[in-house]
Amino acid sequence: MTAIELKALTKRYGDRTAVDGLTCVIEPGRVTGFLGPNGAGKSTTMRMILGLDRPDGGGAYVGGRRYTDLPDPMREVGALLDARAVHGTRTARDHLLWLAHAAGLPESRADEVLRQVGLESVARRRVRTFSLGMSQRLGIAAALLGDPAVLLFDEPVNGLDPEGVKWIRELMRGLAGEGRAVLVSSHLMSEMALTADHLLIIGRGRLIADVAMADFVRRSSGVLVRADDPEPLVKRLTGEGAEVRTVADGGLVVGGMEAGEIGRAALAAGVALTELTPQRTSLEEAYMELTRDSLEFKAVAV
Repeated sequence: MTAIELKALTKRYGDRTAVDGLTCVIEPGRVTGFLGPNGAGKSTTMRMILGLDRPDGGGAYVGGRRYTDLPDPMREVGALLDARAVHGTRTARDHLLWLAHAAGLPESRADEVLRQVGLESVARRRVRTFSLGMSQRLGIAAALLGDPAVLLFDEPVNGLDPEGVKWIRELMRGLAGEGRAVLVSSHLMSEMALTADHLLIIGRGRLIADVAMADFVRRSSGVLVRADDPEPLVKRLTGEGAEVRTVADGGLVVGGMEAGEIGRAALAAGVALTELTPQRTSLEEAYMELTRDSLEFKAVAV
């Protein structure tokens, strides 16, 4: 099985550091969601994995080798970075045939991936007539052409209708289920919550979180607690390893403990509770809280 490994990966543009010492492993057999605010360095990281940008420090490796050192890259790595980066006068089939010939792949693969992405009926239409959603499907077909073990998708659901979004979700999960490493960036949190098994979150080029999806959401959730005398309860809860923060109205949000455990801790501390309400945080809420201080571009209310 093939993994992507980033080792202290760094990229600078003048005095701006776009990617700052990024170290992580994108494991095979799962969909890894690559999240971060605009300008966080996601696309730059993907470009360095593919050898399109040269790192200023560290390295990106696929199966232990740099992309530029792979003997047969299209059979090992497939990628969709820009759905519109296609010569508009070519037909969809000719575009894929050109890629297949360049990679030494059989012509039959072009027809196979066109069927796989649902573009068989428009295979002989010129690409310039395609909608964004159709171009996304063609880009995915190109990524799948060499039947690679590693796949990178940058915002693949842009322009897709609901059926298309569902299709690509199932496609990515199916590819990961076959043992492939799938790295996908997206700003559509509701869809990422249904698709990704694992999360890499970066802000201002630095790694903020490298965590399983379920663990990330669970850690960001908590239990709302109100008590007649909260001080001894806080001492008891923190002593047992819980994370406790006070909200504006004086209530407590307790993380790392279930409601039943909090109730038993309150009983042991001799504190009467007036509220004990589990709160489940969505991926979007947890992500927004984590990246609040990493936003490069912030709108100002007028």
